[in-house]
Amino acid sequence: MGEMTGPLVVAIDGGGSKTDAVALSLEGAVVARTTGGGSSPHFIGVDASVKQIDALVRQVAGSATVASANLYLSGLDFPSEIAAFTTAIAHLNWASATTTIENDLYALLRAGTSARDAVAVVCGTGINALGRRADGAVARFAALGNISGDWGGGTGIGESALWHAARHADSRGRATSLTAAIPGVYGLDTLDEFIHALHVGDLEYSDLGLLSPVVFAHSDAGDTIARELVDRQGTEVAVMAASCIDRLDLSRDVVPVVLGGGVIASMHPRLMATIEAELAARAPFAAIHHVAAPPIVGAALLALESAGAGRGAVERARKELES
Repeated sequence: MGEMTGPLVVAIDGGGSKTDAVALSLEGAVVARTTGGGSSPHFIGVDASVKQIDALVRQVAGSATVASANLYLSGLDFPSEIAAFTTAIAHLNWASATTTIENDLYALLRAGTSARDAVAVVCGTGINALGRRADGAVARFAALGNISGDWGGGTGIGESALWHAARHADSRGRATSLTAAIPGVYGLDTLDEFIHALHVGDLEYSDLGLLSPVVFAHSDAGDTIARELVDRQGTEVAVMAASCIDRLDLSRDVVPVVLGGGVIASMHPRLMATIEAELAARAPFAAIHHVAAPPIVGAALLALESAGAGRGAVERARKELES
């Protein structure tokens, strides 16, 4: 960790399953960093999210003055949601500093590229995308699941796997090896037990995300349904990226497409091959960037830049956070 020199800049990257926090000096030194549970308002509500964020900010900042705080959270997809969250943190003493509150896609985008024309797609618990043009224009999605036309991420893959398995079990659908495999993931004996556990609340809907690696494994083993789900996920990633590029009128430009999230991080060969092939067909000049650094790196760089830190401080922060 770096030395503390005066007021601190705090950055937060919050998702559905975990939240990363870091405090930095204006010189770019990493003073403290930590990880907590998920903080997405979409999954746990605004009040619980604020409580989680407040605890993490206090943990990394300690008794130091917070000069500015940049919060990037999944589940903040509408201006009204950002406004509501801003109001909800207004009573906190550190929130009186200049605070940026935005969707976590901005952190992923900055972690992957500093290009002014760029796209980011996250495929983790859910799926979302963001496109940004140099003149400030933005293309984004509601990211509310089926009601806004979205599909995928670990939860989406798991839900579809369960749908196919249930239809196989009662002879409404095609056979799939997923039917026998799913209950054991949760320590259960039958698919009916699993469905009942979801229905009565013994298991959470988000627990369906545990099925994503199972789908990938059964795809590798040749299961047709699993392969179709992997291909569908790859196509969805490419479609979202291409949509951003088209809406921003960047189809004739070389545009970096930053890919991140737990599902992407698996680097499953069939998934990645589908993404590459579909994106090449829909946006030939797009250049895929795989992010090795976690999104908290992007959040930290954005926080320093918004606080007026120089290039040297930004480079120092990246080096320390990635070491």
